[in-house]
Amino acid sequence: MATAPTNITLKQKSHALEISWPDGSTHTLSCEYLRVSSPSAEVRGHGPGQEVLQIGKENVNITAIEPVGHYAVKLIFDDNHDSGLYDWDLLYQLGVNQEQNWADYLDKLAERGYERKAPGQVI
Repeated sequence: MATAPTNITLKQKSHALEISWPDGSTHTLSCEYLRVSSPSAEVRGHGPGQEVLQIGKENVNITAIEPVGHYAVKLIFDDNHDSGLYDWDLLYQLGVNQEQNWADYLDKLAERGYERKAPGQVI
């Protein structure tokens, strides 16, 4: 399990969360990436094969970050999504595996015939 980050900075203008870790690494994760990777049942379902592909989250932003004990944060998104706890291990793994996870997400969108909108474009 990853240890607590040394710093978490919300960059609302760029729609990103910057997380620094004790090992010296820093991950910049887009709000869209965090939203579509939510650990909530709404996104992951209640078991294998029940995942729900999140579509139309290009412009989502985080409005608040709430600490949960010494092990996680709750991210509040401006699309009213606020369930699911992002523990340190999940956040670290999302950072380390961001490139592959994002490619997999884009592939799933393409399979559904969905074309992502440009940031700021009205959906």
